Amino acid sequence: MSRIDDRFHELKAAGRKAFIPFLTAGDPDLDFTAQALKALDEEGATFCEIGIPYSDPIADGPVIQASYSRALDQKIKLDNIFAMTATIGQEIQAPLITMVSYAIIYKRGLKQYIQDAQKSGIDGAIVPDLPVEEAGPFSALCKEADFSLIQLITPTTPADRVEKILATTSGFLYYVSVTGITGERKTLPTDLADRVKRLQEKTTLPICVGFGIHQPEHVKTVSAVADGVIVGSAFVKRVATAKTDPTAALTDIREYTQRMVAGLSSK
Repeated sequence: MSRIDDRFHELKAAGRKAFIPFLTAGDPDLDFTAQALKALDEEGATFCEIGIPYSDPIADGPVIQASYSRALDQKIKLDNIFAMTATIGQEIQAPLITMVSYAIIYKRGLKQYIQDAQKSGIDGAIVPDLPVEEAGPFSALCKEADFSLIQLITPTTPADRVEKILATTSGFLYYVSVTGITGERKTLPTDLADRVKRLQEKTTLPICVGFGIHQPEHVKTVSAVADGVIVGSAFVKRVATAKTDPTAALTDIREYTQRMVAGLSSK
């Protein structure tokens, strides 16, 4: 089992839910990313999701796209990111997960990416542009290495495709709460609880929900039915000021994390 599996077993035994923040690696620089990851860990993040900057993120809205562009302007490379996670991973408790394009994995080599990621303190990957029809080889390598491959399911995913995605997923299932791209939303879908419950009938994997979540009330609602809550754009917005005032940005990240973690339901 991966460290992600172990952590979910611990959470279940304690009756707790996961809180998973997202940051873009290298925005505004890797030193700040490391400081922010440490702050998130200290304030109660269960896992930390790290976006690997890519020029064509298919699922991300303007906030994360702009963040990726800022990081790419710094000429951030995958090896630079791995060097950062290798260091910070020894200082924090939260397992690290990459949000990474399959093009980056394929270029490195499937097995080599897993090996390099694990050596760098990373425990899993979310690969939003990996079609389930092509996921078999990478999924098999991930399972062999106890490296979690976290797949996404959306409200419009057909039932037969859901079964295929579940078969290639490990660690936890990422349920996309809304159709569309990442970004904050005022309200969450009224049928979210029913959709999560239907997925829970099909799998024993933990189910974590992301997209649109940015208020403690959202966290409370989602964590009442799911195993974890993923928050992305709201954190990335708070990093946008880090280049000019990193101290204030870190304080904002800490205070926001405290409010969001406090909203987690338990059972």
